Parts: sequence; C-alpha cells; structure tokens
Amino acid sequence: MGDGWAVARPRPRLRPWVARYIGYRSAASESATAGDVGARAAPDGAGAAVDEVAAGEVAVGEAVHRGLPSGHLTLNISLGEPVRIVGMPRGDQAPGEFRALLGGLHTSPVLIARAGTEYGMELALEPAGAAAMVGVPASELTGHVLDLADLHGDLAVLPERLAEAPDWRSRFAILDDVLSARMGDDPTGSAEDVAWAWHRIRRSGGTVRVEALARETGWSRRHFGERFRREIGLTPKQAARVVRFERAVGLLKAGGGLAETASRCGFVDQPHLTAEWRALAGCAPAAWLAEELPFLQDPLTAPIPDSEP
Repeated sequence: MGDGWAVARPRPRLRPWVARYIGYRSAASESATAGDVGARAAPDGAGAAVDEVAAGEVAVGEAVHRGLPSGHLTLNISLGEPVRIVGMPRGDQAPGEFRALLGGLHTSPVLIARAGTEYGMELALEPAGAAAMVGVPASELTGHVLDLADLHGDLAVLPERLAEAPDWRSRFAILDDVLSARMGDDPTGSAEDVAWAWHRIRRSGGTVRVEALARETGWSRRHFGERFRREIGLTPKQAARVVRFERAVGLLKAGGGLAETASRCGFVDQPHLTAEWRALAGCAPAAWLAEELPFLQDPLTAPIPDSEP
C-alpha cells in the first residue's frame, strides 16, 4: 500500500449499513497537506458511517478502469473533475459524466475513464440499508447509475459541502452527520428474514445453496427468490455469484494464484473461474490484473488501527 493512505476505525452505529468510505487524491491533484491526508478515529456514539476509512494519494494514468460487480452499492462523489463513465453495466443507459453518482448492484462491469487527476470520496453501501441511506430501494438501482443531483435534499448538495471543507477530517465529519440524520429506528427498511439470508450469503462467500436458504426461511424456493429480489435487487443465485466473484477479486488483489483462488472460492476449477470473470468483468483474470496492476495499492487491504495514526 502506498505511503499516502491513512486508515481508521469508525464509530459503530452505521457500520452494518454503510460498509466504508474512502477519500482519494491523485498525484496530479492539488497538493495535499499533512492535515488533509489523514483519517480520524471516530469517537464513540451515534453517527458512524463506515467500516473502513481511508484517504491519501493514488497514482493515476490514462486508462479505463473496470468497476467490478460487488455486494455493495457505490456512491462516488468527485471533488475535482466529473467522473466519466464510458460503459454502463446495462445497455439501456447511455454513458455520461457525473459530479456524484450512485451505482446499484450489477452483474457486468462499469467502465470508467481514468484521467490524470482524481480527487473525491467513495462510499460502499449495504443494499439492505439503501432505502434509509439514499431514499431509493436497492432493487430500483440494480444495473443503473443514478446522478446524485436527482435525489435532491441533503444528498444533492453533499458534493458542494464536501468540496468546501478544508480537509479530510472535516469531510468525514460531514458524511457522519448527513448519514446519521437519515437513520431511523429501522435503518434497513428490509424484511428481517431477507436481510438474514443476504448476510448468510455474504458470510459463506457465496457458497451457501439457495435451496438451503429457502428451507431455513420456511418458504418455497420460488417465493424466497421473489422476496429476495424485491428487497436486494438480485436473485439469491445472482447474489451468491457476485459475492463469490468479489471474494476472488480480493484474493487475486492480495497475490493469490488462479488455481488456489478458484479452489478457495468454490469454483469447480480454474477454467470455471476464468469463465465467470469473462462474464462478470468482461475479460479474463490475467487481463484484468495486467490492466489494474498499477492501481492495486488498495487502501481497503490495509490493516485498520484501533486509533488515529
């Protein structure tokens, strides 16, 4: 991991619903000060928004980045140039530029043009908490990219507030305040049994069988599948497929071999892993590694200290 990153643990309240947020700055952006490149260890109490917090410098070159399918919705807020998407996960939405965007769960890559300057913040949202966090259920966002300006209210003006803040600490505090204010007594708005099934899929790394989940809920497989899709936005089988793929991405980022990764993630063999990568990432694993290798200094793979650096 590059020297520019700092990682800290957040406050616990929102941690189940918002997985993490990152502050990022490319080398070509305005110079970062010691106070700006840093993350605070959040104090105790209500208002935590993240599982991991990071900020720092990243080396960025002219390239197209693949936004791979994952088990989170992505909220990306640019504090510099707009994010330029050149390939949407679904063919019924045209490419475009976004100051701030919200991407739903998807089963094909989002293609993002990488420029020389990247400066902004990114949040990973749990689908079960999407309705509370952004006011739109995860099922309505599946495969789509939404302009944050269309949501109006506090989220629509969030980019301006973050851009005006003097440093990362202030920006993280703004996010804590905005997200905390959106939380109610029932932060998920989701059926408890569906949320349980989603977390079972996540904990199993996508290897739990749909029949077993349906049986444990007491529903038929068809009824279980329909309820799950209405809440999460993917069918249980699609969700397990994405979670298994996401785990493989993490292992390959950490330097795992293809055969070892296929075995650990529950793929039949290496060709099965490669076929899934072609379907979900649009390329073979080796091609993705070659594309992304300069950018794999990933803050999310860093150990998280218990207190502020």
